[in-house]
Amino acid sequence: MARTKRFDEEEMLNNAMLFFWHKGYNGTSPQEILDELKLSRSSLYDTYGDKRSLFISALQRYRNTVTAEVIELLETSENIPETLKMLFQRTKAECFTGEEKRGCFMVNSKVELAPHDEEVAAIVKENREALENAFTTAIKRGQEKGQISKDNPPRSLARFIMNNLWGLSVHSKSGADKKVFDDIIRITLSVIK
Repeated sequence: MARTKRFDEEEMLNNAMLFFWHKGYNGTSPQEILDELKLSRSSLYDTYGDKRSLFISALQRYRNTVTAEVIELLETSENIPETLKMLFQRTKAECFTGEEKRGCFMVNSKVELAPHDEEVAAIVKENREALENAFTTAIKRGQEKGQISKDNPPRSLARFIMNNLWGLSVHSKSGADKKVFDDIIRITLSVIK
């Protein structure tokens, strides 16, 4: 008879995502993961197999929740400049959550693992492409409505905006202060006017 799981898999995966988001992959031991998630070794390994598989599931969870939410915001926005401003302000706020500067889970994973892990690289690449397409479509819509300058092609602007959003995450990990963020956000948003 199969044993009944004594944890909520969705909640546990959310907690794993937050844990790896803060600590990274290489900076965590399997025992730290078990302690943080309050799991037995058998529960973790029966459900996910190993630390790496749990990390991959957590990264996909981020793609299916956090990234999906950003894409939905862009798809449903009526005021693209305001939505872009809100995304930058939200990114800034998330980068300065608590004492740890967590940045973006995808960006962190791209820097830490993607150069030598093909599976992580593929997830990060798909995530970036989905976001770029959503930003491109939203910017094109904003240009058609007269909300955004037509001085640059929508895809070029999308790449510029994403580069700056992801750059904020890197800056937060390196200890940049909020003034640096404010300058980057102000100049980035000035380009779309």
